[in-house]
Amino acid sequence: MSSTSMKFPVLSNEGGLSAYLNQIKKFPMLDAEEEYMLAKNWKSTGNVKSAEKLVTSHLRLVAKIAMGYKGYGLPLNEIISEGNVGLMQAVKKFEPEKGFRLATYAMWWIKASIQEYILRSWSLVKIGTTTAQKKLFFNLKKLKNQIAPRTEGDLKDEHVKHIATRLNVAEDEVVSMNRRLSGKEQSLNAPIGEDGDEWQDWVVDNDMDQELKFAQQEEMEQRKNLLKDSIKILNDRERQILNARRLNDEPETLEDLSKKFKISRERIRQIENKAFEKLQKHMLNSAKSKNLLTAN
Repeated sequence: MSSTSMKFPVLSNEGGLSAYLNQIKKFPMLDAEEEYMLAKNWKSTGNVKSAEKLVTSHLRLVAKIAMGYKGYGLPLNEIISEGNVGLMQAVKKFEPEKGFRLATYAMWWIKASIQEYILRSWSLVKIGTTTAQKKLFFNLKKLKNQIAPRTEGDLKDEHVKHIATRLNVAEDEVVSMNRRLSGKEQSLNAPIGEDGDEWQDWVVDNDMDQELKFAQQEEMEQRKNLLKDSIKILNDRERQILNARRLNDEPETLEDLSKKFKISRERIRQIENKAFEKLQKHMLNSAKSKNLLTAN
């Protein structure tokens, strides 16, 4: 799947940013059932129209995440474009049977694509080559906003010490990285389009990452509770086999289970698949009845 085979807004330059943001708001959100059916259709038939709907309904998510990376001196339109590439990769690899919403899965692909672009754009000499230095590169700005918002120039010694401790890096690395990034910061009052919109008009909440993590954690808890309730519909053998094959950290082999239950490996596979289908169906129905299937 490539962007050339799909029809959605293209962000070509900074001047068109506000128009692009307004345009992507027009694409409807998908409820969980529609998202599931589109993903299944794309997975089984390769229907590009289905993939296109999955992508366009999540373009706002990409823009929201991209806004959090606007402080690296790179054009926001390029950051969004890279995020869109990550979104398309997520749609391509998304497995709806696992029960999670696409947004929960896609945000990690979007972030990874954006971060790879930033790393390519900044030389490793500027960023540093160690894992700790790269962690500092991507977290310094957020920590600065938490402890010293709107601070320009060098950080105070206590702020340097705090950040160095939080990220487990040397204090001189914090000072050095801050100076590199400070020269790349863009004013929040810089216009982004002919209509006079400013960066700050589109800035997302500083708690964006926390919100996304909370949403994922909340969804995970819901799935765990649904699983706990739904697994009760399986008989004892189905439950044991499903646990052994799909729910344990170290899945047991078909051979081991074949010996344990004194049936063929193929029969183990059949029971596993049947139990999984029963479980998924019951979880989906339970989620609907409990009103847990909501739009992204």
